[in-house]
Amino acid sequence: MKLSTRIPIVFAVLLLACSGASIWLQMQANGRYEQEVTQRLSSGLAAHIAENQTLMERDGLNPAAVHDLFGKLMDVNPSVEVYLLDRDGRIQAQAAPPGHLKRDRVDLAPVHRLLDGAPLPIVGDDPRDLGARKVFSAAPLRIDGRDVGYVYVVLSGEDREAALADFAASNVLRTTLWSMALVALLGLVAGLVALRFVTRPLRELTGAVRQFDVDRIDALPELPGAVPALERAGQGHDEIAMLAQAFAQMTQRIGEQWRELTRQDQQRRELFANISHDLRTPLTSLHGYLETLLMKADTLDLAERRRYLEIALAQSRKVTRLSQELFELARLEYGVVKPEKENFALADLVQDVFQKFELAAEARQQRLVADIAQGLPGVNADLGLIERVLTNLLDNAIRHTPAGGEIVVQLRPDKEGVRVEISDTGPGIPNELRPALFTRPMFSSAGGRSGGLGLVIVQRILQLHGSDIRLLPTPEKGAVFSFRLT
Repeated sequence: MKLSTRIPIVFAVLLLACSGASIWLQMQANGRYEQEVTQRLSSGLAAHIAENQTLMERDGLNPAAVHDLFGKLMDVNPSVEVYLLDRDGRIQAQAAPPGHLKRDRVDLAPVHRLLDGAPLPIVGDDPRDLGARKVFSAAPLRIDGRDVGYVYVVLSGEDREAALADFAASNVLRTTLWSMALVALLGLVAGLVALRFVTRPLRELTGAVRQFDVDRIDALPELPGAVPALERAGQGHDEIAMLAQAFAQMTQRIGEQWRELTRQDQQRRELFANISHDLRTPLTSLHGYLETLLMKADTLDLAERRRYLEIALAQSRKVTRLSQELFELARLEYGVVKPEKENFALADLVQDVFQKFELAAEARQQRLVADIAQGLPGVNADLGLIERVLTNLLDNAIRHTPAGGEIVVQLRPDKEGVRVEISDTGPGIPNELRPALFTRPMFSSAGGRSGGLGLVIVQRILQLHGSDIRLLPTPEKGAVFSFRLT
């Protein structure tokens, strides 16, 4: 069952229950009000009867006078029933028809409360009904100044109760039921109108959610602005508006995440394509030279065979390096590598990395320069991974710097750690490669400088350290890479 159906049903049930409880409470209050009014107006009736001296003789009751008085009172007011009680509450005289008297004694505790002035209404025993308690009037009965009993007058006798019951059954109950039905109907209509008005934003939000479910996934970022119902539901400060705003934020986040996943998927596709391109060249060359050696083994002299083997070995090294980088990138991409941070001096690490490249730089007639500021603070990072970052950047710089060039590693204190800049005097990065230089390996079609897996690995490692690498725009130098460590 829909929520829009359950709410009106629950509301109608609660309305009927509340109406019934209200009517019951009102009838109870009206009954007590009637009892109090009756008892207050007739409070002196018993005392007036007790003042009649003909009821008692010196030796006791005057039966003839009692019967005559009780008969006249009940003829004048059939709603009252008069009883004479002794000091223990036993009934000494009454005018009930034969068989109507159900008890021969009345509890005197309510009588004493009435005589002591307790708040009205006060109910007492009904001699003609064992289960009923009714309002009464009472007064002490005295002979020669001594108490001999009480006058006990039930103010709502059998005849009055029967008349009230008939009247209620014939008129009051019918009026009450019609009133309850009318109030319930009007309340139900008003409640349904109010519920429809209150739940309208919820229905609009439901429609927006359904539209979100059927819309194309690539339209997610534009969905909150494209669905007017969602915008209307999000206006205001109530819970439904907050829910609509949260849903709009969720759709935006899902859209951004989907767009990021799409971009990453595209990057992976391009990565595989570029790696295939980069692997195909050395493998083709390796295969060609090995095939030539096999076919011309008898005709080639020793020097030519050696040259072919050296070329094949160089191509094999390229394939080995690419496969190692690819494996390392895969470990970084899938979260296998976790940085184990420690405090160390970055200047010492730069000097150690320089020693690894001294021979390669001398062979190319290049100069390695360490420009390290004084008082450099230490950094907290994974020593092995940062060494890999410096190694990849220096290897990239040496490979793309011509003979006689210079590679400079500059360390400067930064407000958040140490700023590292690695620059060279090579040809620089072509403009078409700059946007995706650190996200996928790219190769220059003009034979100039290219960015390979090494720079992608550098970016992933620095991201694990909460940092990022940038290519600075410096026309006077070949390429300047910059990053920060804390």
